[in-house]
Amino acid sequence: MVGRIITTEDDVAEGAAWLAAREPAFARALDTTGPWPLRRRADGFEALRDAIIGQQVSVAAANAIRGKVLAAGFGAEAALASASEEALRGCGLSRQKVRYLQALAGSGIDFAALRGLPDEEVIATLLPLPGIGRWTVEMYLIFALGRADVFAVDDLALAEAARLLFDLPERPKRRVFNDLAAAWSPWRAVAARGLWAWYAAMKQREGVAP
Repeated sequence: MVGRIITTEDDVAEGAAWLAAREPAFARALDTTGPWPLRRRADGFEALRDAIIGQQVSVAAANAIRGKVLAAGFGAEAALASASEEALRGCGLSRQKVRYLQALAGSGIDFAALRGLPDEEVIATLLPLPGIGRWTVEMYLIFALGRADVFAVDDLALAEAARLLFDLPERPKRRVFNDLAAAWSPWRAVAARGLWAWYAAMKQREGVAP
């Protein structure tokens, strides 16, 4: 079963209101940050292609490399799969990222079909791909597929935000964070948006860019 899909800002607002009514910390966060952002993006091959390009580089560098890949005509699956390593390296990609991208391009995954699969089946489909970790798949589920009840317990910003918002002695470890987030179901992806917004607000208050 796929479950609830977040498609609009109203969906996020509904989830935020549900969380705020049950958890005073989320009500406080919502008062501080204002409405939490939707941040939906297109799904499909391009979303994961860009996620790989963006790994371990700045946003500016990722955008520059992506621009070179597209300008060279390697944006589509078939073109990327058949491109030479030399040509892709010339776009600024590392040898490792070339391998990851060509594995993705040659995977034959039906990305449209993923829209109808339960969260764990999407994870099971994408996780075997080289260069695609669980966090990347969870971001794809949250922002590209709009799944309402997905949470990324390995996200450091979420853990730090939870520490700050709930006044915890340390960042919650994975198991503790899973248990904490269970109370936010069926709106865990909205809780994540709220925590990211809280993290950004606290960093701005400290004078540090998030």
